[in-house]
Amino acid sequence: MASGKTVEVGEETFETEVGKAATLVLADFWAPWCGPCRIVGPILEEVAAGNDGKLKVVKVNVDDNPGLAQRFGVRGIPTLVFFKGGSEVDRMVGAAPKDQIQKRVDKLIG
Repeated sequence: MASGKTVEVGEETFETEVGKAATLVLADFWAPWCGPCRIVGPILEEVAAGNDGKLKVVKVNVDDNPGLAQRFGVRGIPTLVFFKGGSEVDRMVGAAPKDQIQKRVDKLIG
């Protein structure tokens, strides 16, 4: 369900897309049946577009990639995990408005 500025990643592409990324990465752990995930999806598209070149937004479908969800301790969705240099630096659990997500991005890019 990734489109626009977001990239769908899975077990086989996670390391390349997230671990080796030159910018801050926001990984959205989600599922198609999750109502709050569907609310956050378009917000993340806007955040990705507004931070082009400074932030990469990737989507991880937890139904298709349970190993990644387990590896990062994702217990509820949506969970937004921020990575710098391949390491987790922050996370947000649950749906959040655009301004809250953008504040977190600004702090981490800053």
